Amino acid sequence: MKGVTAAALAEEIGDRLKQARLNRNLTQAEVAELAGIARKTVLNAEKGKVQLNIMIAILMALDLTQQIDLFLPKQEISPLQLAKLQGKKRQRASGQRSNKDEETPEW
Repeated sequence: MKGVTAAALAEEIGDRLKQARLNRNLTQAEVAELAGIARKTVLNAEKGKVQLNIMIAILMALDLTQQIDLFLPKQEISPLQLAKLQGKKRQRASGQRSNKDEETPEW
């Protein structure tokens, strides 16, 4: 996707949100109510102008959260990053801690 601007990509995502809403035969007001946001916020999202937390609320309202893994799959730690972290692994156990809820013997 080289040469695509952030604004153009945001607009495309907005268009896809709008089409998902229409495919579910929901109005902007209905999606807004389901997401707990204002209708104008849904309108702005469909124009590609929305904060991430609002986008997630809309995806939840449209039952599209399973699509997040397709949009941005969970990233595994690279072997290089893993090697860097190896030196920071725990070397010793901290020992057992006593539980304050346990009964203490009476002498």
